[in-house]
Amino acid sequence: MADKPDNRSLEEVRADIDAIDQEIQQLINRRARCAQRVADIKLAEVQAAQAAGQGEAEVVYYRPEREAQVLRRIIDRNTGPLAGETVAHIFREVMSACLALEKPLQVAYLGPEGTFTQAAALKHFGHAAICVPQGTIDNVFAQVESGECNYGVVPVENSTEGMVSHTLDSFMDSSLKISGEVEMPITHHLLAAEHTGLDGIQRICAHQQALAQCRNWLDQHCPGIERQAVSSNGEAARIAASTPGVAAIAGDIAAELYGLEKQAQHIEDYADNTTRFLVIGREEVPPSGCDKTSIIVSSRNKPGALFLLLDPFRKAGVSLTRIDTRPSRTEKWAYVFFIEFEGHLQDEKIAGIVAELEEQSILLKPLGSYPQAVM
Repeated sequence: MADKPDNRSLEEVRADIDAIDQEIQQLINRRARCAQRVADIKLAEVQAAQAAGQGEAEVVYYRPEREAQVLRRIIDRNTGPLAGETVAHIFREVMSACLALEKPLQVAYLGPEGTFTQAAALKHFGHAAICVPQGTIDNVFAQVESGECNYGVVPVENSTEGMVSHTLDSFMDSSLKISGEVEMPITHHLLAAEHTGLDGIQRICAHQQALAQCRNWLDQHCPGIERQAVSSNGEAARIAASTPGVAAIAGDIAAELYGLEKQAQHIEDYADNTTRFLVIGREEVPPSGCDKTSIIVSSRNKPGALFLLLDPFRKAGVSLTRIDTRPSRTEKWAYVFFIEFEGHLQDEKIAGIVAELEEQSILLKPLGSYPQAVM
């Protein structure tokens, strides 16, 4: 049956919008009061455990698996006209604001301000989280390990340039767990101070990954202009804002933050350029129903070693989503494998695979199970 025609006047539609806005506001505040009640219940449970002598329990306010489940349900039940991911982003901010009533999260990220890692942190935790920039990936790990920050966000993989080796290496000696993942479409712009123009650019700064992701465009449009790799695109934007003749490759956040003008937009060589980020924390994450697991494993140096590591996944019918190698720090010409696969360590099938790998390897370190990226 066709929808009935909407014969309301403009004033009547606007009146409906005002009434709906009022209802949405009341419901959001009702949800916020529920969040406050959740915090009170959690605190009371912890205090009761402490009074009973059951150790130094800690209130866990943020539950990655719970939030992933909520966002998936939002997307699944969405009927439009807004896209599912758009509605999920709106709810992500509502959830972030409600969580901040319980306890604002401190989130370390690879800075400075204006990086795509900051954008990933805001996408995952919402704008109510307190995001703390760090100069290096090592510093992000250190902030979370020390308890100064609840979580950290670090880049791990780009769809065109591959793995971020420094992030993988940082897990070797760290006790931190992976708590989640974030996928960000990466859009690069060429930024400079106002009225610079392409003819006024003498040097282009960016992170080495960004320079690589825009190589073809730069070769075609900026031949002969010096390219300088710096610690981050945010740092490149800061330099461009303070140095005449310098341009930066960065995104929208950096352009707005540093007051830079877009000399050219969408200069990445591949339109589907995407970077994946990992959320790191101190606690293991329970199953969400749609999870990934990451491990580090090193096998004995013998023929067929890699096949023996991968065969348990084949036999169990478990899909690998990533495998990468890094040099071992303890033995010359030996390697460790970073393996990522679908499922949770608490799943019976996954537990069986891990047990078999332990028998065949000289090192096996689970990095954690975590919800797959939702949006």
